[in-house]
Amino acid sequence: MLVHPQFDPVAIHLGSFGIHWYGLMYLLGFLAFIWLGKKRLRALNMHGWDEKFLDDLLFYGVLGVVLGGRLGEVLFYNPGYYFSHPFKILAVWEGGMSFHGGFLGVLFAMAIFARKRQIVWLQLMDFIAPLVPVGLGAGRIGNFINAELWGRPTDGWWGMIFPNVDSIPRHPSQLYEFALEGVALFTLLWLFSNKPRPIGAVSGLFLIGYGSFRFIGEFARTPDDGIFGLMTFGISMGQWLSLPMVLAGIVMMAWAFRKKNLPGL
Repeated sequence: MLVHPQFDPVAIHLGSFGIHWYGLMYLLGFLAFIWLGKKRLRALNMHGWDEKFLDDLLFYGVLGVVLGGRLGEVLFYNPGYYFSHPFKILAVWEGGMSFHGGFLGVLFAMAIFARKRQIVWLQLMDFIAPLVPVGLGAGRIGNFINAELWGRPTDGWWGMIFPNVDSIPRHPSQLYEFALEGVALFTLLWLFSNKPRPIGAVSGLFLIGYGSFRFIGEFARTPDDGIFGLMTFGISMGQWLSLPMVLAGIVMMAWAFRKKNLPGL
């Protein structure tokens, strides 16, 4: 039976100050965004879309991810705790970021960016969609290092004991989600976006892919402790939030290929 190694969540100790692994995972995701974004810019050769454009885009994206992700965690999953400990809302380095909240934050931030640059918002979303999964995967590795978002009990040989939780072998669900939301989703989107697609198609595939992979991964993950456990039909809050993404992605891809004369990426 495997036992979680109980990593120190602080990667680098600098006196009373520490750099957390979770923060480093976010930094890795942002660096991957820049590196992969440069590769896409060279391949697409879009007028006015240069490295300065990419830097500004990342700035808006970081604001959307951090503000939206934290607000999503507070409002969707654990409002009672954070409203009782309001200063903890700012402690993003300790973990606790909602993807669905971050996703909404990025949509809003990209709408502002697209309007400022006078470009098509959906075309911008098609550009960034393949750049996102590496950051999602890095975040799941951060969850694993922090021994948080652990899995449901299992009797499989791969079951892992999380000593900070109990002595019951559990699915290492953080690694499942890393494989699905990080590796598999990146591969799917990167290969799909390597050929010209009608506008909205890449974004639609992202919605379908992430929503489906998250829905599947949640079956192995212990429901979040906040105001919800398993809900109607025995599925979790994360699964309920993922279903509209899948449905929206199907509609978007159907629309995109029906209107395939529109310029895409």
